[in-house]
Amino acid sequence: MFSFNFDVAPQDPGERNVKKDTAGIAAKHAPGCEAPAAEHIKEAAEHRPPADPGALLADAVSETVTVGALPPLLFLNETVLEKTASEREDEERILSRTADQRSDLIPGVYEGGLKVWECTYDLLEWVDSDGETFGGKSVLDLGCGAGLLGILALKRGASEVHFQDYNSTVIKQLTLPNVLLNCQEDEAEEEEEEESGSDTDGEGKGRGKKKGDCEKGKGGANQSEEDLKDGAPPAKKRLAGEPCQDSALLARCRFYSGDWTAFLALVSSTDKSSPSPKYDIIFTCETIYNTAYYPALHRTLQELLAPGGLVYLATKAHYFGVGGGLHLFEQFVEQRGVFSVQRLWDVEEGLKRHVVALRFKTAVKTLS
Repeated sequence: MFSFNFDVAPQDPGERNVKKDTAGIAAKHAPGCEAPAAEHIKEAAEHRPPADPGALLADAVSETVTVGALPPLLFLNETVLEKTASEREDEERILSRTADQRSDLIPGVYEGGLKVWECTYDLLEWVDSDGETFGGKSVLDLGCGAGLLGILALKRGASEVHFQDYNSTVIKQLTLPNVLLNCQEDEAEEEEEEESGSDTDGEGKGRGKKKGDCEKGKGGANQSEEDLKDGAPPAKKRLAGEPCQDSALLARCRFYSGDWTAFLALVSSTDKSSPSPKYDIIFTCETIYNTAYYPALHRTLQELLAPGGLVYLATKAHYFGVGGGLHLFEQFVEQRGVFSVQRLWDVEEGLKRHVVALRFKTAVKTLS
């Protein structure tokens, strides 16, 4: 079972009274009353894929998750990532600190992005049952961590996918490598299909991926016999473990770090010729555990969701030790009057969890 190991002081039992918490949050975050300014706003940044992406996958040990009919999703093994922390670039020092403190979260320093939390799997199961294909849609994976939901959207035809996490180390050492791993897998499968003649007989082994998601370089597997007769060198196959470097998948991705307030400021533009992005779908999992984050999260969703778009939120019913949870968030959203909240799936196994959808109630409201 998954659980948060929060680096916070023990609470008095009375502080865990949900009704008491509800009243407090309702008063604190009533419309027009923002939460006190955070002590520190983590600066936002955009991260470009490195010139040599292969370095990110050197000695990579990956796992594969398969849910129903969804395409397999690859991601770096968490244990190996932790054990090799000292060998990795980590300007924030979160890899070593989380290991030393044995904590899944250090408020204001590390927000849990190095783990794949169980609500991510809940949302993957919901997407599988719902049959969403993402074709041509713009998607934001907010608080992405390993980025599995964004990667799924990418593999299923999203026109663009943006990944955001609080920590730059998570983006550089986990999200980006995971996208590269899945790009590599797609390219390898397409090469196999070409070699087996699947492009001509229509009976390839693909899993419904768009043809051409990963482009081929010169001298690819489809080199003709005529070329060989003319003295052209044999086709060079991609070596095992060598990532696709000119992938059309990767070209549809952008990567960001920083807290939500700073991220929103970064992607929002005052230049009318370059408006802020609007996303058809926003995924966010395990992001409502701290009530102090609700105003920034709500504002980000309100500003970045496209008219007619959907926010998919997967969450635990209550986060003991921190105070957040679905009931408090629903009340916060209701008081703002911008979104409607629909419960899609209540997961009763283990700690109670939920998958919900947010959509605009009426015409999009602009923020003052």
